Amino acid sequence: MSVAVVVGNPKPASRTLAAARHVARELAGEPDLVVDLATVGPALLDWSDPGVGDLVAQVGAADLVVVASPTYKTSYTGLLKLFLDRFAAGTGLSGLAVPLMLGGGPAHALAPEHSLRPILTELGGTVPGRALYVLDSAHDDAASYQDWLDAVRPFVSSYLKGRAA
Repeated sequence: MSVAVVVGNPKPASRTLAAARHVARELAGEPDLVVDLATVGPALLDWSDPGVGDLVAQVGAADLVVVASPTYKTSYTGLLKLFLDRFAAGTGLSGLAVPLMLGGGPAHALAPEHSLRPILTELGGTVPGRALYVLDSAHDDAASYQDWLDAVRPFVSSYLKGRAA
């Protein structure tokens, strides 16, 4: 079983990264791969870059991938869009995909459901329940994730056990 985290925050080592790692650990343990796109930089613009191609292959093959972004203009970041554009429609993701977005207030709570979830399903990912939105100010409060984790954990556990068998 492989677990990946992809974070589209333009700031390296961001709160978004901490939130995504927390979700991955709670669902399946420590992630095998963490892609902090802020550290990939201009290579994302080079479609022939082998390093980015390798990251796409690894993320695409993951049994579980947490895809996280801060909320920018009611959507995910352009940095994350550059990375997701590398995946083939319908077959780019082969496992579970968790859309996670952090935002400044409750007005954007539907942003991950309306913007990030559709692209992850278009790429072939299976989204286990509703998308997750966490207030930026509460990103380090485990209680902010608990109801969502309680709702999706049984499905994720069952799915991952089936993939491991």
